[in-house]
Amino acid sequence: MNESERAYAPGLKGVLAGETALARVDGENGRLHYRGYPIGELVERGSYAQVAELLWTGEWNADASLSCAPLPAEVIDALRVLPSSTHAMDALRTALSVWGAVEGTLWPPTVEQARALTAVAPSALAAFARIRDGLEPVEPDAGLGLAEGFLYQLRGERPDPAAARALDAYFVVGAEHGFNASTFAARVIISTHSDIASAVVGAIGALKGPWHGGAPAEVVDQLHEMGDIDQAEAWIRGTLERGERLMGFGHRVYRAYDPRAAALRRVAESQAHAADWLQKAVAVEEIALRVLEEFKPDYPIKTNVEYYAAAVLQGVGLPPNLFPATFALARHAGWTAHCLEQAEVDVLIRPDVRYVGPSERPLPA
Repeated sequence: MNESERAYAPGLKGVLAGETALARVDGENGRLHYRGYPIGELVERGSYAQVAELLWTGEWNADASLSCAPLPAEVIDALRVLPSSTHAMDALRTALSVWGAVEGTLWPPTVEQARALTAVAPSALAAFARIRDGLEPVEPDAGLGLAEGFLYQLRGERPDPAAARALDAYFVVGAEHGFNASTFAARVIISTHSDIASAVVGAIGALKGPWHGGAPAEVVDQLHEMGDIDQAEAWIRGTLERGERLMGFGHRVYRAYDPRAAALRRVAESQAHAADWLQKAVAVEEIALRVLEEFKPDYPIKTNVEYYAAAVLQGVGLPPNLFPATFALARHAGWTAHCLEQAEVDVLIRPDVRYVGPSERPLPA
C-alpha cells in the first residue's frame, strides 16, 4: 500500500496497538474488569495488595499483603537537595530513578521487582512531603498495608481505619486502566529491553501531564472557585460557553458513567467527616450532567473517576498538591504488570510515521 493511502489516527485513537490480559475497559457500557473481576466487587471486597498480586501473577491470593518499604540512604539524600517548591511528581520520579540506580534492576522485569518498586514508592512520596515541610522522614511500619503505611509515614501517627480503607479503595480503582498514555510509555520503554525502574520513571513523566493525571486536584480547585451550590450552574455554563474543559467529566474511552467513579462515590459517601464537601460535590455533579447534556446532546459526557477521586483524597486529608503523585502510587501495580506482560511479548514497539516535510532539495548556496 502507498504510504499516502495508509490510515493515520492522531493520538493513535482507535488504533489496536497490542493485546493484554490485565484489564478490560468497556467504554460503551461503562464497565471495567481486572482479569475478569468487576471493579465494583474488587473495591468492595478486595484490597490493593490482593489486586496487585492478581495483576502481577494472574491469580487471586486472599492472603496477599504489601507494606511500604524502607528507602535507601541515597534516595533520602536526593530528596533532601530538592527545592521545597519541587512538584511532587518530579520528586517521586527522581526518587525512583535513584532507587533504580542503587538497586541495579535489570531486564527482564520480575514480579519481585514489581513488588519492590510498588512498595518503595509510597515511602518516597511521604519522605518528600515531610522534608518539604521541614520534618524528618518516618520509617515505614511493616505491619501496615500500603495505603495505611503511606498515611502513617506522611503524618507520623497511625491513620483512622476508615481513612486508610478509603485510600486503599482509591488505590484499587487507580491500579490499572489499559493502554493509557503512561502505561503505553512504560511498555515502550520495557520493549527496548530497558529496566523496570526506567519504565516506571517514564510512566511518571507521562502521568505528570495535566491531561492525564492532574484532574483530581483541578476538580477541587473548580469546586472552590464556583462558590456556593446556587452559583454552580451559572459557573458551569460560563465555563462551557468559553470552550473550557469541565474537570471531572468526559473521558477518552467511557461514553457511559465511569464505573470507577461509581465505586469511589460509594467510598466517599462512607466518609462521614467529609459530608459537607461531598454534599456539594454530589449536587454539582447533578447540575453539571444536566447542563452537559444540554450543551452536547449528541455526545454523552459523563462523570469520570477524577471527580470522586477528588472527594476521596480530600476526605482522607491529603493536600491537593499530592493528588497526582498519589495517583501514581496507585498505578504502580498496573504499570509494573504491563512491564511483565510486555516482556513476555518481547517485541520492540516502533510504529511507522508519515513524513510531511519538504521533498528532497539541495542546500542553499
